[in-house]
Amino acid sequence: MGNEITAAYKAKPAELFISDVKWKFLNYCVLQGKNVLITGPAGSGKTVTIKQIAEAYKAEHPFFYINCGSTQDPRSTFIGNTHYDKSAGTFFSQSYFVKAIQIPNAIILLDEISRAHPEAWNILMSVLDINQRYLRLDEEVDSPTVEVAEGITFMATANIGNEYTSSRTMDKGLLDRFLQIEMEVLNLDEEYALLQTYFPNAEKRSLHVIAQIAERTRKEVQSHSPKISFSISTRTTLEMARLLENGFTLAEAAEILIYPAYDPVGGNDSERTFVKQLAQKYL
Repeated sequence: MGNEITAAYKAKPAELFISDVKWKFLNYCVLQGKNVLITGPAGSGKTVTIKQIAEAYKAEHPFFYINCGSTQDPRSTFIGNTHYDKSAGTFFSQSYFVKAIQIPNAIILLDEISRAHPEAWNILMSVLDINQRYLRLDEEVDSPTVEVAEGITFMATANIGNEYTSSRTMDKGLLDRFLQIEMEVLNLDEEYALLQTYFPNAEKRSLHVIAQIAERTRKEVQSHSPKISFSISTRTTLEMARLLENGFTLAEAAEILIYPAYDPVGGNDSERTFVKQLAQKYL
């Protein structure tokens, strides 16, 4: 086991900015079939990190993706649907999730679990519980149970905190079913290095300016009396760099991707005005 973790640990992708010990721990969770929850700010690389660890183990650990944040009908997503056919009559169709939990050693990503409907959390309770590990198909005749296969690792992502107004406060019982890792925002040097890795043909000075603006917003959010409610995410900086490679200027990229995200209410005292003034210092 120790050798396996060490070998995978050495294979950490260069473009993945996560601490060595956290990457090593994720390897451990996969090899031990542990549930792990990755928390952190939006755009900090939570989903990408899980997809990278799944890629490292794809030969022995099939990967399944469930977007909890877009789930409108939890029972349909996690259990299945009853259908009617003229020739076959009424029949039950298992969900993609039910099929996934029956595959040994699978890695199942529960993305944006903090935005899932509370009914989805109730369904997942017995699935994630180490002492239960089953799912009851109460939509099917006789309500059979499906056992979670051996070696399955459930990996989830969540935005947790007052700043995530679209996220529900997660159930404590559900949180207790996961080991947790917190993703941190990148510092200036890390953000700049990441942008260069993904966009080597973009003008380096411009990439550095993008990283500076992002870092400044992150420091502002952490200040004693912040003038903005959220910072620029790495997801946004990557998209800005992509625009640069496609012929947009820095000012145009900021106008399209940064300013509209901030509230204009308040005029000269608004969040949007503050961010515009901040960005202009660098642009």
